[in-house]
Amino acid sequence: MDYSDLADSYGKLESTTKKLQKRDILSEFYSKTTKDELYDTVLLSLGQVFPSGQENLGVASELMKKIIINVTGASEKELDAVFRETGDLGLTSEQLMKSRKQNTLGHRNLTARKVVENIKKLPGMQGKGSREKKIALISELLSAASPKEARYIVRTVLGEMRVGVAAGTVRDAIAKAFSRDPKEVEHLFDVTGDFGRVAAMAAEGKTAKMEVFVPVRMMLAERAADLKTALEKFESSAVETKYDGFRIQIHKKNSDVKIFSRNLEEVSRQFPEIVARARESMRAKQSIAEGEVVAISKEGNPLPFQMLSRRIQRKHSIDEMVREIPVHVRMFDIIYLDGENLMRSPLKERWMKLKETVKPLAGFGFAEHLETTDYEEANAFYQKALSAGQEGVMVKNIEAPYQPGKRVGYWLKVKEIMETLDCIITKAIVGEGKRSAWYGSFLLSVWDEKKEKLVEIGKMASGTTEEELEKLTQMLKKAVIREQDRIAEVSPEIVVEVAYEEIQKSPTYGSGMALRFPRLKRIRYDKGPADADNIKRVKKLFEMQSIEKSKQGDAEPV
Repeated sequence: MDYSDLADSYGKLESTTKKLQKRDILSEFYSKTTKDELYDTVLLSLGQVFPSGQENLGVASELMKKIIINVTGASEKELDAVFRETGDLGLTSEQLMKSRKQNTLGHRNLTARKVVENIKKLPGMQGKGSREKKIALISELLSAASPKEARYIVRTVLGEMRVGVAAGTVRDAIAKAFSRDPKEVEHLFDVTGDFGRVAAMAAEGKTAKMEVFVPVRMMLAERAADLKTALEKFESSAVETKYDGFRIQIHKKNSDVKIFSRNLEEVSRQFPEIVARARESMRAKQSIAEGEVVAISKEGNPLPFQMLSRRIQRKHSIDEMVREIPVHVRMFDIIYLDGENLMRSPLKERWMKLKETVKPLAGFGFAEHLETTDYEEANAFYQKALSAGQEGVMVKNIEAPYQPGKRVGYWLKVKEIMETLDCIITKAIVGEGKRSAWYGSFLLSVWDEKKEKLVEIGKMASGTTEEELEKLTQMLKKAVIREQDRIAEVSPEIVVEVAYEEIQKSPTYGSGMALRFPRLKRIRYDKGPADADNIKRVKKLFEMQSIEKSKQGDAEPV
């Protein structure tokens, strides 16, 4: 397929704001795509070349500017002038390409496959000479591209497509293109986490089937106002310790073991000791199970997530990190066992099978688990978890199935503190005084109800250490789209967990809500932008907060 065909479809998508029209444009395009090219085409329509977009391509705006200048022959001054006008490096490259001073001899059509091949090589390029190699790969594409194609190549590399296509649109387009029920397509995505594979399976009339080493979207929990409320939700329940850790999905097939994070990224390399323990402990031939990784001090006490995040980020010197930050694993669910999909089985059965499958070892065992509906028993368990330095407890419906990728109320979190929010940084403001070397405050955004666009919810200007400011500044500098008057608009890439005093209604921000005194709890290296919260959840927490105030007699008089 010529990349120009895809660029034409991008143009059509960008020209309409109507969701049904976007669905129909994609549906028609998918239905005409050959079987061999369907996978890449679907991912490219989402502005990705990797499933879930989980790979960091390592190309920031400043590097892209340098590449555009090299390819077009424009001066830095010319590029900056166009960029100030467009605010979009994709449109900037298109305009400069129309009048570029360097013409390519022997021009040939650029294929979608070539675009995917070059972009897929970018994450693997690290160390000495990697910058020059990345420049060469992207320059090769832009040199062969038409102005319109250049617009979308640049946007794809930067993760800023701006054509208004979200996961729901792609799901519905696949369903229409191949005459499948959207719910079937959603289920295919639940067990593959990959819309490229989903499209191929839908085109062939295949049904959802779990496979070892294909990560499954993880089931999500909701927040309960308190322990008593959570217990009253279910006729039969289990109470489990809620650890301040890192959720993983362990896949095992014979002696091969792979570990995946919540955003479906493989992290086996960062945790070789977990791979070794799982290989010995998990006795099934094939299984997919879930657990929580907790950083442990030399004295055996839990360490905060910030310590664990250093392990998650580390790509080199892994042995050193294994010694410096040891971890324990606490298993709590199993969803696949020796060819059998257990997701429709009740939690009570899944827990029993997990206990039969896993042989506890040092540093690899089960989550603390108590099946009870008695408040006194459950509260004693809860207080014990808090005394041990853990976050709180999970209250789970033991008669409920596993629902991948959704918050359906089967699992409820109970914590002492106000529920935190996972927000995306969309703007950064340079600090003042001793903090003038870093970005000192950050505009926070969450998704709208359908997770199709970001809406602002507050500005975080306190609660960050100098070390955290330096780290955030380093990360955000690579994501700057444009910067003016000390304010940088950044690509929505960085997710932060935010604590706050309360949620208020506010006309100041696009969401209509505002966080009062938001403060950084941690940078979520284990989550991508798609994992951030949406305004629907914010409003639900606002309602819970109002109920809690009413119980305490703090509600405003009517």
